[in-house]
Amino acid sequence: AARSRPPPRRAARSRRRPKGKVACGAGPGAMPGRGALCLGLLLPVLLGCGSAQPGGCPALCECSEPARTVKCVNRNLTAVPPDLPPYVRSLFITGNPLTDLPAGAFPAQRLPDLASLNLSGNHLRTVEAGSLALPALRQLDLSGNALVSFSPQAFGEGGSPLEELVLRGALRDHGVLLSLAALLQSGALRNLSRLELADNGLLLLPAGMFTALPALRQLDLSNNSLVGLRNVSFQGLGQLQSLNLSDNSLGVLWNSTLAQFRSLPALRHIVLRHNSWVCDCAIEDLVAWLKESDQVEGKEALTCASPDKMLGKALLKINGSDLNCSVPIDLPSQLQTSYVFLGIVLALIGAIFLLVLYLNRKGIKKWMHNIRDACRDHMEGYHYRYEINADPRLTNLSSNSDV
Repeated sequence: AARSRPPPRRAARSRRRPKGKVACGAGPGAMPGRGALCLGLLLPVLLGCGSAQPGGCPALCECSEPARTVKCVNRNLTAVPPDLPPYVRSLFITGNPLTDLPAGAFPAQRLPDLASLNLSGNHLRTVEAGSLALPALRQLDLSGNALVSFSPQAFGEGGSPLEELVLRGALRDHGVLLSLAALLQSGALRNLSRLELADNGLLLLPAGMFTALPALRQLDLSNNSLVGLRNVSFQGLGQLQSLNLSDNSLGVLWNSTLAQFRSLPALRHIVLRHNSWVCDCAIEDLVAWLKESDQVEGKEALTCASPDKMLGKALLKINGSDLNCSVPIDLPSQLQTSYVFLGIVLALIGAIFLLVLYLNRKGIKKWMHNIRDACRDHMEGYHYRYEINADPRLTNLSSNSDV
């Protein structure tokens, strides 16, 4: 009877598996396929441990390996972190006291996939040669930096695959503008499709600045102080689609510039609002082009800024009678004609004067002799009086003779 007793309940409990727990491995209680499940659960942990190794996320940055993005925003960085993860594709280093971008700041071997680089809002002043030589770089934003030096070899010796370059508010120094022009003219950025140069206070652009950008589609020159485009060539920009010239100081667009606009087949969006249009005879070509062209956005809102009698008048409503341009005005030609006429008059007066002198040469000679004799007599009188005053005997004699 004692042997037929049931086993204690405690022993039965010890064999039961708690609910919600999975037994891994091949031992007793392990279910088929559980090994693969456990491996799937441990894999993220192993990857997380791997990311903490060298080459992982820098201490002052936020990283997302699935999105291949690293953000180092407002972290008081004074240099580019040297331990950026090699998987990064989009890198944001903004709002830091970063002043210099030396050569090798972004090693191409360690960052082979870096395609988008945002360095806006720092304190960058120098971009040295080779500092941006990245094989996959497509987008670069340097806005809001007070650049004073920008090496034309910043992207390396060969060409760069860069497609978008944003320099909003970064070209206040004229030397940097010239360096950028040299970089663009060198052909190193022939793949560039978008160039943004807004908010830089530019007065004039270097000649031929855009001639080596055959792939350029968008050009933003808004919110500058451009007074003219005569020295700017848009030839060769066969793919240019959008040109923003708003918020500048343009007074007129000359026929040579308008002819370039007409010759660009893809150019369909030109923005000209908020400029200081001078509505005199020189604006006739611009008005005629506006009336016939469909390239200008919002052309109905373009108005005259001067003279006072034309202030606020829409450019599309201007006609020949408003400008009173029946006689062409060419100020340089008028000035040249005036100078020639003045020279002829002065030469004629000089010739007449010389002729009068020649015809009266005898009388002038006699007159000169008379003046010479009068001056000699006068001087002799002064000399005689001086001798009398200098000799006391002659003085007494002169006194007695006077008496």
